[in-house]
Amino acid sequence: MKPNKPTHLQALRDAVNQVDFNRFRFWFQLVAFVLFVYGGYLAIDLGSKLPFFSCGYNKDGRAGVCYLLPLQHQLGRPLAMLFTAAGLTILTGFLTFALWFIVLNKGWCGFVCPLGTLQDWITALRKSLGIRYAKYSQSQFAQLTKIKYVLLALMILIPLGIGGGLFSHDMSPPFCLICPARMILPVFTMDWSQFTIDFSTKTAVVMTVLGMLVTALFLVGSFVKKRFFCFFCPMSALHYLISKAALFKLKKDGDKCTRCGDCYRVCDMEIKEIADDVTTKDIMTDDCTLCLKCVASCPEPGALKATFCGIPIFEATEAGFIKRMQKGHSDAH
Repeated sequence: MKPNKPTHLQALRDAVNQVDFNRFRFWFQLVAFVLFVYGGYLAIDLGSKLPFFSCGYNKDGRAGVCYLLPLQHQLGRPLAMLFTAAGLTILTGFLTFALWFIVLNKGWCGFVCPLGTLQDWITALRKSLGIRYAKYSQSQFAQLTKIKYVLLALMILIPLGIGGGLFSHDMSPPFCLICPARMILPVFTMDWSQFTIDFSTKTAVVMTVLGMLVTALFLVGSFVKKRFFCFFCPMSALHYLISKAALFKLKKDGDKCTRCGDCYRVCDMEIKEIADDVTTKDIMTDDCTLCLKCVASCPEPGALKATFCGIPIFEATEAGFIKRMQKGHSDAH
């Protein structure tokens, strides 16, 4: 019998599985960064419900606005308004955000988010200097995973408190005032105006100083640890809470896993379960950014795969591993 000829879909899948993954991701991130930091100059406007940090304070260059900015403003309205048509506005805004998110799941974090890309570039700088990064212990890791949920809760409760008259309007929008994207991304369009302290009120002084401190922590932390800020990101927490409905998934076949640990060693978020858990099929955890480096580094055919609507679009193969990782991964620094 003649062997079956591969279908066009299988041929396409084989081509994807053998792509130079690191190069592909670098260029994808670069194009996304340019689009969302400078796209505004080309009159590109993708709205204010984006599921990643396209900062609204980057006034001229932005091609869209991170959803967290309008969400905080909406929640900061007088509480009585939330039970009127304004409440429907918040609901429809969230549904628009969710529709964006459902397409790529947390792949927005791993491939598109400008702050995520900046952290990867800072890591590349550290590696070029030959400086090893620090690693978290598992107990530290367990504590870090909780922080983003605390920040997400505060990001919702503080605006509600502002609307109820408990907090000053100078705290609005609370997360955006301390988010490093507010200060860093406008710099790429030569806007340094966010690097100032607002002395108009005591609250404004505290919030703007805190923003500078968080930005400094972001820059230093990202140099010391890979994807440092992603551990604390409330957008990441919000993503995970609705991730079950997403079309883009990270799957694992535990029967094919040898627990070699290659996937864990390349994981920027140091997620141990990706290597040790051989029972969970939907392997994406709350800290995962769906960067797919684990899939690219896995030598066991079909052990890890990315699927869209249940269809595998990128999966671990031995041939692909050898080509992608050049017979081994050098991400040891």
